[in-house]
Amino acid sequence: MLGPPPWVPLQQEKLKQEGQGFSYGLNWALAGKGVIVKDRAFYNLMVPELHQKGATVIESISGLPVLVRGRSRGASDFLKAQSSKLMKQICSHISSISNIYVYDGAIGSSPKCDAKVRVISDSPSAILSLSSVLWETPVHAVSHDSCPLTIYVGTSISLSVGSNISLDPKGHDGFIAADVERSSVILTGKAFADIVGVKEALTAVSEPIICARGGLPLSARLLVHGYDVVLLFAPEATIQSCKDQLVSADAGLIVSSEGTALLFPTGYSNGPSVYKIPAAIVLAASDSTGALPPSSKLTPEQAAYHFLAGYQNGTFTPVYSKGSSVNPLEIAKAFLAKLKDNQISCFLVNVSEGEKAPIGRDEPRNNSK
Repeated sequence: MLGPPPWVPLQQEKLKQEGQGFSYGLNWALAGKGVIVKDRAFYNLMVPELHQKGATVIESISGLPVLVRGRSRGASDFLKAQSSKLMKQICSHISSISNIYVYDGAIGSSPKCDAKVRVISDSPSAILSLSSVLWETPVHAVSHDSCPLTIYVGTSISLSVGSNISLDPKGHDGFIAADVERSSVILTGKAFADIVGVKEALTAVSEPIICARGGLPLSARLLVHGYDVVLLFAPEATIQSCKDQLVSADAGLIVSSEGTALLFPTGYSNGPSVYKIPAAIVLAASDSTGALPPSSKLTPEQAAYHFLAGYQNGTFTPVYSKGSSVNPLEIAKAFLAKLKDNQISCFLVNVSEGEKAPIGRDEPRNNSK
């Protein structure tokens, strides 16, 4: 068999073969993830190519069960044995499909601290949807990564797959199962269309990798005022008062020596991939007893304390994250180090019940660097 013409780069020919569904290297890599290619595996197809394969835009859904194993606090939603059985079933299902689809991307817009992701799906529609959740990454970056994440998508797998392994997620349209230890996420049924749930699962499994690469994953929003970057930690109800000023509605950032990166794409292409180190950080707390002042400037140590507590009217949400997979105390220590190393100004705003939050208006603008 003749090789590619001399004017066609070998890399280009390799990509062409993968786009047509033939690649020994890709098939071998998928086998390492438990998936045996039955016929063809289409790699990183463009949107028009996905449509040619039958992909359609699926209406977004929400509220599907998100099961996580390996959070730093509380019991896991499912056991290791259940995770192993579920993994065998999803791999067996995908392996039974003639044509499967593979897409590589990343969580985090900072190449230095991102988490590489490979999606293996039985449906082109799932790839079309999930590609909007991930950042683009160089070709074959996942293959060369030391600890990539894997998303397994079984849109046509039996919805009884959970009950078959004594797992009852109560999801009529499917469910999301994330295993931090395995660095994997399993999506069944229409779960790929629950973007909020998918992002929650991906955040959980990516946090340990991001930390290991020198990044600090934070459940915060990004405000840009002039040349300054401001991080906002606040509950969802408070966010509504300033959502139009946020770079992204998602609560997910990475702060590193490079700057501030978003966990997930915003859908807008005019922003930088990495923003500056924050000039200021605003922590929103809710206390209707009067114990906290309306607003105050904090020392780095005070800021780290309030950050770790995440106090909201009698309840505590450590590091403002409802389920971090990294020890909150370790996150708080790294947070304190970032504040000191970069001399970041910190403010506490008391958003009392029934009062409109001043966040996003005068408070951070007057006090940011």
